[in-house]
Amino acid sequence: MSSNNAAAPYYFVPGPSKWPMLAGISLLVTMIGASAWVNDAPWGMIVNNIGIVMTLAVLYFWFGDAISESEKGLYSKRIDVSYRWSMGWFIFSEVMFFGAFFGALYYARQITMPWLADLDHKLIWPDFAANWNGNVGPAGTVDTYTPMGPFPIPTINTALLLASGMTLTISHHALQAANRSKAIFWLAATVLLGATFMGFQAYEYMHAYSELNLKLTSGIYGSTFFMLTGFHGFHVTMGAIMLSVVLYRLIRGDMSAEHHFAFEGAAWYWHFVDVVWLGLYVVVYWM
Repeated sequence: MSSNNAAAPYYFVPGPSKWPMLAGISLLVTMIGASAWVNDAPWGMIVNNIGIVMTLAVLYFWFGDAISESEKGLYSKRIDVSYRWSMGWFIFSEVMFFGAFFGALYYARQITMPWLADLDHKLIWPDFAANWNGNVGPAGTVDTYTPMGPFPIPTINTALLLASGMTLTISHHALQAANRSKAIFWLAATVLLGATFMGFQAYEYMHAYSELNLKLTSGIYGSTFFMLTGFHGFHVTMGAIMLSVVLYRLIRGDMSAEHHFAFEGAAWYWHFVDVVWLGLYVVVYWM
């Protein structure tokens, strides 16, 4: 946020913008490509990547407009409050998003499988057993796989994310104390820890596919494992991008000790990602 709020209007209302429409189109292209990709269409990956590039370009220019408006002194305290509420509701929507996947995991593991294996409800096949992480279906319809354990990569990644939360907090306090060089150093460390997390997760996925034969098609265990950890990895990637942009702006001198909501909003998001991972680490890798 700009430090010049003296001449800001009561509440700044921007003019018509093309970015919401372009964002919708780019996201539609992304999802069409992703849907085609998972269904083995040869053009799916290309369209998906085009959609991602389009989305990132829209975000770059859209946020650039917001930054420009802030630096021109158009944003008052009321706009600052609006941004905070908007980020809060956005994170709440993400809580509901992951809550749906955690709920699906709980329902499938704790309710559906025991019910289907009950002697009074043998609805699938006679020798069906409520074996959550090793059920390969009747007549081997699901290839045999090895479930993913908590060691070593998931535990290392947990330590990385917890450390990144600490370095981010140190950076924030340094910025509030007007110690820009310290804030830059610890924020850069946070981005590096996030990038390391993503590298380990990519290696974990390659290990799962090549050595454990664990895939998205490995029954309910494989589908919930990759949906939960994959979407979390996507959120880590987006959070790292957000923090990288904040780091660039911090180096450029855009933020002050009093006005730095871009930093705070990205930090809220990153801490949310940390908390989600702790839940994943417990219920996916240990239980």
